[in-house]
Amino acid sequence: MLTEHAAAEIGAGLLGRVRHEIAGADSVARLLPPESVHQGVAVLCEKLPKRELGEVLSTPAPRRRIVLVLDQISDPHNVGAILRSAAAFAVAAVVVQDRNAPAESGVLAKAASGALDIVPYVEVVNVSRALEELGKLGFWRIALAGDGEASLGEAASEGDIAIVLGSEGSGIRRLVRERCDTAAFIPMESAMESLNVSNAAAIALYELRRT
Repeated sequence: MLTEHAAAEIGAGLLGRVRHEIAGADSVARLLPPESVHQGVAVLCEKLPKRELGEVLSTPAPRRRIVLVLDQISDPHNVGAILRSAAAFAVAAVVVQDRNAPAESGVLAKAASGALDIVPYVEVVNVSRALEELGKLGFWRIALAGDGEASLGEAASEGDIAIVLGSEGSGIRRLVRERCDTAAFIPMESAMESLNVSNAAAIALYELRRT
């Protein structure tokens, strides 16, 4: 369902491929959650197919593979921003725990700006076991933490790398951190104690891709 203005913006070429209905803005808004920014369009679509970590990583890559593991980061805006950076830096997968991660909602998709369709979003039952699987696949596992043993540039190996990011409140859980090979920090001035987790992810990915 979409408004006449939205239909004109999208164009007949694309609309001709799908069933659609023209309606008023109020009718579109009633189909969506409160306070949704719909821009005159409501679309019913299927969920993205569920992905398995082993299947996603089964194809060899021409360069270092990077996986982001999110430990209980629940804010869809932060996760969406992380997905956007992951797409920009060719991340192989973003791994989340199925019970403590935002659903693939409109809020998450909008924050990701299309990256949810580009980067595999892998939901796992247990993050620690996923890290064990990554270790068996040859990934060097790095917990990104302010009290890490070395800077990220020093801690990074030359091969495949999994970066673990924790929630802004409690950080990386102890058992998850114990499954990592090392912990590393992003060098920064003491005037600021920490970064927003999505900013930290972007900086970490840039550091890994520039070397």
